[in-house]
Amino acid sequence: MSRETEDEAEILENVSEVVKGLAVELKELYAFRDLFFENHPLEMAPEKNKCVDEKKKVLVEKFEAIDVDTQIPFDLRAEFLYMKGRCYNISPAYDPRATQCLSKAVKLNPHLVDAWNELGECYWKNMNVKEAKASFEGALKHERNRLSLRCLSIILRQENGDKKRSEATQAILKSVELAKEAVAQDIKDGVSWSVLGNAYLCQFFLIAQDPATLKLCMSAYKQAWLDPVAKGQPDLYYNKGVALKYEEHYAEALENFEYACRLDPPWETPKQELTRLTQYLVAANDLVKTKGKIKTKKLTQMVQSIDKKMLGAYASGTFHTFGARKDVSLDYARLDQLQDGANECKVILGRVVGSIHNETAVPFTFAIVDESMECMCVTVYNWADGRGAIIGDCVCVPEPRVTRHAHDSALVKYDFKSIRLNNPMLMLVNGKRVGRNQFASTKVTSTYELQ
Repeated sequence: MSRETEDEAEILENVSEVVKGLAVELKELYAFRDLFFENHPLEMAPEKNKCVDEKKKVLVEKFEAIDVDTQIPFDLRAEFLYMKGRCYNISPAYDPRATQCLSKAVKLNPHLVDAWNELGECYWKNMNVKEAKASFEGALKHERNRLSLRCLSIILRQENGDKKRSEATQAILKSVELAKEAVAQDIKDGVSWSVLGNAYLCQFFLIAQDPATLKLCMSAYKQAWLDPVAKGQPDLYYNKGVALKYEEHYAEALENFEYACRLDPPWETPKQELTRLTQYLVAANDLVKTKGKIKTKKLTQMVQSIDKKMLGAYASGTFHTFGARKDVSLDYARLDQLQDGANECKVILGRVVGSIHNETAVPFTFAIVDESMECMCVTVYNWADGRGAIIGDCVCVPEPRVTRHAHDSALVKYDFKSIRLNNPMLMLVNGKRVGRNQFASTKVTSTYELQ
């Protein structure tokens, strides 16, 4: 009997049906993982990976019981190896068996886009970014597809996260465009929406801390939440929490960090962020309530020494341009006269009584007191690292936007008001405008892990 005849004799009966059956079981395995919290209570989060691994083990045994070289016909081998590799790759940790299967699959069929993408994710898990990028680009050579596009979007941000703003700008904007294209491929894919939200978040930190970018970010996360697969991923809540923090929606940010912790108890990053934000809010609340712990006599002297000459360029009788509004004149107002929200045509003047050390340096936060003895925080974005106001400085802010932050839970309690300033160059310190050399974006890293 010839070798070819022997090979044909060993091929599985009903091999097409067997492969189709394995494909169905593999799809069910991934649905079990991705929709775990649609079918299980949140309290089972610590058991999720164990439950997935148990089901994976059963399916792996079925794949390993088949000899691909003798029992699977040549025209089905690439597809079979892709599925086998994908089965190995379902776990969060890198599995070298997955890389082995998927590498063979793309050699047998270089046009198998799904195998290229899965191989890219394997390399990514093994911290081999260069090979991961090559795999996703290999897939795109054959087909523009959302998985390759969004993964390349992530890699571009990872590669440029530590570079200077001038060097990183083009790559970050390209990352946003790739994520947009991924969304356009399937507008119902919440994972692609989540990646787009992360790309906008990165743009906010690395290019310019523009509130409009944060709004685009939050809109993308809202779309992601509509997809049950993305809704079950802790990354969505962690990154959304980061965005909410910088929108200064602190209570919602705390809720999202807490939920990310519950979805993935071993993941330390959201726990750390939750702790940092809690500490920041406690510090801000204490700073305002105690007016920087400055003694009454000294505080009185500080506010009495405030000279209206420090209004400088914003003094009465001068005219200014704010956005599309031109020839705006400002009237001096005390802190206790401000309303929540926008205070157009008003200008304030106060002494700095303290600041908050913030590990991320975004925003730079200090508190001011004026002649009314009212105390408010001022949060300044886009202020170059190493710059800032110090105790005793006289700070002038035009058209202050005031927000009251209040929350009371077992985690933290706070109640204070703050003024947000996105452009430090609008501010005067000791009568002088903050210089352009002090305007710069500050880097903060968000986290997204491939699933």
